[in-house]
Amino acid sequence: MAQTSILGRVSQLVRANINAILDDAEDPEKMLDQLVRDFTNNIAEAEDAVAQTIGNLRLIEDDAREARSASGEWLGKAKAASRRADQLRTEGNAKEADRFDELAKIALRRQLSYENQASTLETQVAAQTELADKLKDGLNKLRAKREDLVQKRDELVSRAKMAQAQSRVQATLQSVSVMDPTSEISRFEERIRKQEAQVRGREEVAASSLEEQFASLEDDAAEIDVETRLAALKSGG
Repeated sequence: MAQTSILGRVSQLVRANINAILDDAEDPEKMLDQLVRDFTNNIAEAEDAVAQTIGNLRLIEDDAREARSASGEWLGKAKAASRRADQLRTEGNAKEADRFDELAKIALRRQLSYENQASTLETQVAAQTELADKLKDGLNKLRAKREDLVQKRDELVSRAKMAQAQSRVQATLQSVSVMDPTSEISRFEERIRKQEAQVRGREEVAASSLEEQFASLEDDAAEIDVETRLAALKSGG
């Protein structure tokens, strides 16, 4: 029956270990979306199956009641025919009494047929009731598990987005660490210090050149003084 096959699928889904399925999935979010769709589709099928099963159950219950009622009616006819046969036999009309006894037997056969039919139908009612109860129980469990899946999906998506954001922050921090601005500043500062040192070196070179020039001037002045004094000696001064 279609209902029993749906019940089998429902049982498999209810027993499914969702965490194990997600652990094996390459993309848990997509897997959850697919599972939610599967549960939704099976819930719709289970609802149809439950409705059909209950509908069939009500028809069988109606047939069982009618068979039980018919059995009672034919039993009443059999009793009436038997009483009439007994009455006629008391009156000495044996032939007519036998005819009514035959009618009573016919009624009893009908009564027995409807009684057997009612018994069979009542057995079917019990089986159909059990199946309907199982389907309704499975349907309720499917609905509850689907709600858990939806909540789990929302939680997973939220956690995934947070993890992605944290990953981006970590990547940014790593890139900042690789390109440490303090090291760049230190190198720039060192370059400036070198430039400043070169300037001081040039200043010192320039200063030493001026000192030499002044020293040369002083030497020239002393030589002139010597020449002057020599000239004075020669002139007898």
